[in-house]
Amino acid sequence: MGRPPDPHSTPIPAGTTAMPGLIPDLVAKIPWPHWALIVAALAAGILAVSCLFCAICCCCQRRRRRKKLQNKEVMNLGTARSSTTTHLVQPDMENLESSLGDPLQWGRVLLSLEYDFGSQEIRVGLKQAADLRAEGTVDPYARVSVSKQAGHRHETKVHRGTLCPVFEETFSFHVPLAELPSATLQVQMLDFKRFSEHKPLGELCLPLGTLDPQHVVECWYQLGPPGTNEAEQMGELCLSLRYVPSSGCLTVVVLEARGLGPELAESYVKVQLMLNQKKWKKKKTSSKKDTTAPYFNEAFTFLVPLSQVQSVDLVLAVWARGLKLRAEPVGKVLFGPRASGQPLQHWADMLAHARRAIAQWHRLQPAKEVDRILALQPRLRLPVPHP
Repeated sequence: MGRPPDPHSTPIPAGTTAMPGLIPDLVAKIPWPHWALIVAALAAGILAVSCLFCAICCCCQRRRRRKKLQNKEVMNLGTARSSTTTHLVQPDMENLESSLGDPLQWGRVLLSLEYDFGSQEIRVGLKQAADLRAEGTVDPYARVSVSKQAGHRHETKVHRGTLCPVFEETFSFHVPLAELPSATLQVQMLDFKRFSEHKPLGELCLPLGTLDPQHVVECWYQLGPPGTNEAEQMGELCLSLRYVPSSGCLTVVVLEARGLGPELAESYVKVQLMLNQKKWKKKKTSSKKDTTAPYFNEAFTFLVPLSQVQSVDLVLAVWARGLKLRAEPVGKVLFGPRASGQPLQHWADMLAHARRAIAQWHRLQPAKEVDRILALQPRLRLPVPHP
């Protein structure tokens, strides 16, 4: 006694089996081989594993980004000598973000400070600067000095086209321990201009009395607005340098000076060449009277073989006669391998661009400071080198 067949149902051909309702009748009618089913299963498994792996990678990257934003800047400092210890003081990255009206708009500098009790020297390591305030890119350099050493200051190399220069230069200043609390470290950031006055970018005045000489400190400091007074303004000198390696001719063109004292009645420039720390050759320009901006435009040529160009020092000194009617040096500029700052950069540019005259303005330095760097010895007559 069975149920009668439905008269509206389609008869099933003989030899086939009805598939469950989850599988379409069309799939049931196609004879699928076993290997195809295996390949399809493998492909589905690989796709699922790939999706899971991509999801895990995305999560890891998000976590790493969050950690980078939360971490503080960490600057490593080598172990200090003797009994000093290392203290690192770093600001949070969040604190470095400021509005346009914040003092941080002048930028910041990274300094390391260490006091050597044996030599009684304060060592200033200028690491880098960041976020300097300027319209577009500039050619920054730094000028470092200490108030207890009048006339003694250092200049870094010029870094072209950047607002975040990396200096990695160290300077030493002799400051007795008793005078350290009243000394002030000054760091000036300037924009280098070859034929015009260098533009100040910011300034840091750091009282050294606030530091503990027993520790080595490496810290970011905020720059403030540049100062308006120049206590050691002695004038500037513009000159051109040209060197021809094949003939060994060093040509110095003294162009002009500016910013000299109004009390000077007569001024001229001495050009001196030194070899192995001994005076070798010297020449001088004509005298110019009653002017604070004398114009010379006089050229001098020295024979310096290529084998000796790394052993010579070029010194240009502005001399003037004042009320005492006796000529005295107003200031000097040192060029050569023992120079620093802009004069060293000018000397390097001359050697890098042989046979081409390169002109530039230079700020005069105190004569005693240049003589100290040269460590002048008694004059010794040396034979003139032949080309």
